Amino acid sequence: MHRFSYLLILILTWPIRYMPYRMIHALGALLGSALYHLFPKYRKRALSNLALASSLKLTEEQIRLYAKESIQNLIITCLEYAKLDSEKQIQRIASCVNPEEADRLMKESKPVIFFCGHQSNWEVLFLEGTSRMPGVAIGRPIENKPLYSWITSIREKFGGKMIASQNAIREGLRGLKKGAFLGIVGDQGMPDSGYSSPFFGRTAWTSPIAAILSHRTGSPIIVPTTHRKHGKYYIHYSEPIWPNTEAPLEIETERLMTAMLANLEKKIAEAPGQWLWSHNRWKQQTRDLLKLKFRHESILIVLPEEKKQLGVILPHLGTFREIYPYEFITIYTPIEGIVLENAEIVSYQSEKDILKSDYCFKLVFNLSAFGRIKRHYKRLAAFEVVSLPELCAMAGCEAPFDQVLKKAILK
Repeated sequence: MHRFSYLLILILTWPIRYMPYRMIHALGALLGSALYHLFPKYRKRALSNLALASSLKLTEEQIRLYAKESIQNLIITCLEYAKLDSEKQIQRIASCVNPEEADRLMKESKPVIFFCGHQSNWEVLFLEGTSRMPGVAIGRPIENKPLYSWITSIREKFGGKMIASQNAIREGLRGLKKGAFLGIVGDQGMPDSGYSSPFFGRTAWTSPIAAILSHRTGSPIIVPTTHRKHGKYYIHYSEPIWPNTEAPLEIETERLMTAMLANLEKKIAEAPGQWLWSHNRWKQQTRDLLKLKFRHESILIVLPEEKKQLGVILPHLGTFREIYPYEFITIYTPIEGIVLENAEIVSYQSEKDILKSDYCFKLVFNLSAFGRIKRHYKRLAAFEVVSLPELCAMAGCEAPFDQVLKKAILK
């Protein structure tokens, strides 16, 4: 099946090899618009993530605009793989506006660690870089091996080398010692990494491998960013971020990661629609604890108005934080004095107060009797809106509320 999918992709994208880039971008924008409207999975994730990026302070109109642009950008990037496979001179479409400092460091045998993100077409960063200097990069394989082999052959066409993520430290060190730069994509949500920091105002998990390798080798870190304009890609390198190898690793990791992510955030904010908002940047848990439908990081809990039902739930409200220790939780409550660690508490007097145009929430627990909440939040960005009767049915029991939650949500 994987080989069939790969061959089908090659056949369908073959004509794209012969299209000019501007035509590919127009086609990608058209298909991206269709994907935005017809496939809610991508639209909702992009909308919710943009709303979660609190430091951007976006309006509803901007959130919708950038979500659509981001999905269009993803499709453009996918279509361009066929073109990059046949493109002999990457310099025709991509150029670095300030390569001098990185080139100097490489010539002086001070190999650079490039820490980048999923901006515009992120593939051109490695291709343009390896067209000028030796380099290796960490890649995460996909399940379709024939397709990944094709993608890898494109990435390595100028002599660069992809290394598997499970061998990242060993092979990364080997590449740096040989004088090659090391490329690391550092904007992926990695809750198993053990390192977290604010990203656009929300805690996100990120691999600290770039900081660790920089501290271990003394190699400087440069944050390359790319921007698509008039059918071409313009790459900008940040100033080198040098490690203090005499400082403790833990302290330097924090300093280096903060500096790298700040550089990346700044450039993303300049063109939000060219970043990959449809991936789970803020995911907080790995796959081993929660059932798939409940594995979301932005959660709304609507408490009931009815006093008896409220009395059943309140003693066990802390179970939500037990199940979701790091997630972003908002609670709508009809009474004062509700407390949940690191949760936003909002009072309501009627159902109307709850029906706000808020794209943040991917998962809603509607524990009230209000009937319009499900339709309202599903129309926005919620993947799941679950009622109390539905939770009880999933748990298959009439147990106390904390047990119902755990049986319904946990694997």
